[in-house]
Order: sequence, then C-alpha cells, then structure tokens
Amino acid sequence: QVQLQESGPGLVKPSQTLSLTCTVSGGSITTNYYFWSWIRQPPGKGKEWMGAIAYSGSTWYSPSLKSRTSISRDTSKNQFTLQLSSVTPEDTAVYYCARATGYSEHSDEYDIWGQGTQVTVSS
Repeated sequence: QVQLQESGPGLVKPSQTLSLTCTVSGGSITTNYYFWSWIRQPPGKGKEWMGAIAYSGSTWYSPSLKSRTSISRDTSKNQFTLQLSSVTPEDTAVYYCARATGYSEHSDEYDIWGQGTQVTVSS
C-alpha cells in the first residue's frame, strides 16, 4: 500500500528556510488524479493546509502562505518537497504530507498521511 514519510530538520532558526521532503512508496506521485499536500498543525491549534502539487506537477498554495511557500517534486525519487522561507516561531508545528484524490484544501479529504514531523523554529 501507499506510504508517506516526512524527513527534514527538526529545528530551524528564525528567518531561515524550512525544507522538508516527503518520500512516497507503494505508488507513483504522477499517477492520475492524486494531489500531494503539505498540512501543518501548530501546538494547540487545528490543521492548516499549506499547499499541494498535483500528479501533473501543477501547484497550489494557501493564500496566507503563498508568498513564503514553494512545493516541488523529484519524480525520479518519487518525492515532493516543501520550502517555507523567512520562518518565525509561529511556524512551529507538526508538518504532515498527505494524499488526496482530486484537489482539496480540507484535511479530512486526505486519505493517506505521513506520521508527521515536529519542526521547531527557535534561535
């Protein structure tokens, strides 16, 4: 079955760029019609959809994060990557990668999730 695994540093300094990779196994990120997203959950808050990359390679971003977010992919490695620039302590959260069938900004429509990775922004 399809499995997702996040990887990246657990601690990032303010003003730096956060970079996380999601490695997908058991299925291809180019398979019609899956969308692959990054979703985060700050401590004590609900989940926040950040953006998605489609099977075609097209990308979408949350308007509130668009100026700082970039999602890309490496089809040869079956991975997709999140970059979030100019981070502040408010970006501290558990970051998840997840899959949905079709475009969605709602976390409850994502059927497969990685285990999540804690990222703390602190000097």
